[in-house]
Amino acid sequence: MSKILDEYLTENLQELKDNGLYNEINVVEGANGPEITIEGEKMINLSSNNYLGLATDETLKTVAKEAIDSHGVGAGAVRTINGTLDLHVELENKLAEFKGTEAAVAFQSGFNCNMAAIQAVMNKEDAILSDELNHASIIDGCRLSRAKIIRVNHSDMDDLRKKAKEAVESGLYKKVMYITDGVFSMDGDVALLPEIVEIAKEFDLITYVDDAHGSGVMGKGAGTVKHFGLQNDIDLQMGTLSKAIGVVGGYVAGSQDLIDYLKVAARPFLFSTSLTPGDTRAITEAVQMLMDSTELHDRLWENGDYLKKGLKELGFDIGNSETPITPCIIGDEKTTQQFSSRLMEEGVYAKSIVFPTVPKGTGRVRNMPTAAHTKEMLDEALRIYEKVGRELNVIS
Repeated sequence: MSKILDEYLTENLQELKDNGLYNEINVVEGANGPEITIEGEKMINLSSNNYLGLATDETLKTVAKEAIDSHGVGAGAVRTINGTLDLHVELENKLAEFKGTEAAVAFQSGFNCNMAAIQAVMNKEDAILSDELNHASIIDGCRLSRAKIIRVNHSDMDDLRKKAKEAVESGLYKKVMYITDGVFSMDGDVALLPEIVEIAKEFDLITYVDDAHGSGVMGKGAGTVKHFGLQNDIDLQMGTLSKAIGVVGGYVAGSQDLIDYLKVAARPFLFSTSLTPGDTRAITEAVQMLMDSTELHDRLWENGDYLKKGLKELGFDIGNSETPITPCIIGDEKTTQQFSSRLMEEGVYAKSIVFPTVPKGTGRVRNMPTAAHTKEMLDEALRIYEKVGRELNVIS
């Protein structure tokens, strides 16, 4: 190894460890369900994004196996050569129906969606107004576009209106976009989409909503945009297929012209092999399940409300979440790491989230109750939270 690289890695790894910022990766032995096994120990799992429990659903496993038998294990090419299977077309039609748009296009991941769509639509002659708490994939997509990035205070509509006015009236930019998460994954709060749309119409902003944590969760499952009835007002709806949908991949939904354009301009679509047949068929089935019934959605919210109430009554700071995402905000990074480790030792897997994922001094353990958790599991988790919280003086 290069000496200079070796020194760089050693120095930076040690600094992360000294400051409680080094993330230990745990290996799950078996399926990622409401309970998981790590190093032979079974734990209640409160760190999965598998909101609806679909990652282990028997119907989805069956249709995935059938698709492998009929279409193989891989698509075999990029979409623009001969990697577009009939299964991909079926999925994209179903996604458009689900999101209430003219069309949709599927990508290999939600991260890829933001890398693809933002830089395809925006360029160095444009400006992007971006909420300060947007996901890393949004930030990277904005950087790749080479557009001027203008940071907007989190969910601050006065700041958005002021900066939109300045950007548009400056005459410096051909296009101006406002981009936001639909549901913010670290705090569980929801974007103020009605107010955002009002400002966007006033200044002719392009609107982009990353609904990775809203699809399957908000709007009776159809997402944050549909929750507010704004599917005709948001230009680009992006979402993941790996969280509530339970599989892998991502999508962008919008007008037919937008989707046609992304299929010729979005680099991950052009240069990456498409979703596998098994995954594609399972995603389509999962979306249909959400369109047919709200049972899983309703159970998710019931469990989320139950856990929130229990943690709040114990005295934990759970922030201002408006969704099942439930942070326990500890603050100090080292204490946060210690808190998470003790939960694991007692039988609850709730991963610590520290800088740079969240600002310094706001370390938290983020809880993600799912539709698959039982009340007995949640009661046991609350018992352990109380024990560890008192032991570490997080609660009195």
